[in-house]
Amino acid sequence: MGCGSWTSADWSSYSTSRGISSSSTASTLYTKHSVKDEFEPKNIKFRESCDSEDHPNSTPIILGLDVTGSMGSVLETVCKKLNTTMTEILERNPVDDPQIMFLAFGDTYCDSHPLQATQFESDIRIAEQLNDIYFECGGGGNGGESYALPWYFAARHTKIDSFDKHNKKGFLFTIGDEECLPEITKEQIKQFIDDDVEENISAEAILAEVSRKYEVYHLIVDPVAYQEPQKEWKKLLGKNVMLLLTCYVHNDHIFHLCYYQNGFLVTVIARLPKEIIMIPIMTVMFYSLVKVFSRVRLEEYAK
Repeated sequence: MGCGSWTSADWSSYSTSRGISSSSTASTLYTKHSVKDEFEPKNIKFRESCDSEDHPNSTPIILGLDVTGSMGSVLETVCKKLNTTMTEILERNPVDDPQIMFLAFGDTYCDSHPLQATQFESDIRIAEQLNDIYFECGGGGNGGESYALPWYFAARHTKIDSFDKHNKKGFLFTIGDEECLPEITKEQIKQFIDDDVEENISAEAILAEVSRKYEVYHLIVDPVAYQEPQKEWKKLLGKNVMLLLTCYVHNDHIFHLCYYQNGFLVTVIARLPKEIIMIPIMTVMFYSLVKVFSRVRLEEYAK
């Protein structure tokens, strides 16, 4: 998969046909009441990111979206700012021939459908698939979400030419507000992916496996009050974790982003066009993507 190219004209036509506007909410953007058969992991042998005539140096990018109940505002802005994100990535060109896949995940202990997998795509089908994701609004009070499940799928159910042919890793980003549950059981893997494994798999073990062919990163947004997820995430991913602290725009349209990464407090200040009156989390996520890809230098201050 991954033929064609993203264009703002296609987005304009698509968003108009879908009625996507600044006032759209998660409930109007994600209207599916069940998982599409083609997104059901039990029906998927592999998702493939392939080189092609259009994209001879494909770069697979997996965006893992927490679709539990607390993440509605994030999913809302992921959709509404998708054109901005894709346009910026293509114009800045931090990687060659990006191909995007979404993994929507939740909680294997509480949810009926804790994993959905779209195709790797390069054109408007990225948006079409995003809006076809089932927003289950699940999760529970068990202290975390099943991040290990999308890691498992990426490790064992994707084939990527960037790695297989060129020995270049892809990128896997997850976004969420809780800690990572410590393991996925063999029963859960059978139930939700239909794989037979001999034993439970720890989050650490499957992270090590998926890291062989993907650079893995995590963005913590609006962490839950009763946890300090950054501590546990730092144990897992070290410097590849970003905790969003503040993000706002001053009256004079100066954008101010503040977050912790790798033991440093990082501040970003930039002047924005006057028509931009707020910064959604998708913009922060995009900045994180570009920072990782192009190694943008930031001014860092010790805690």
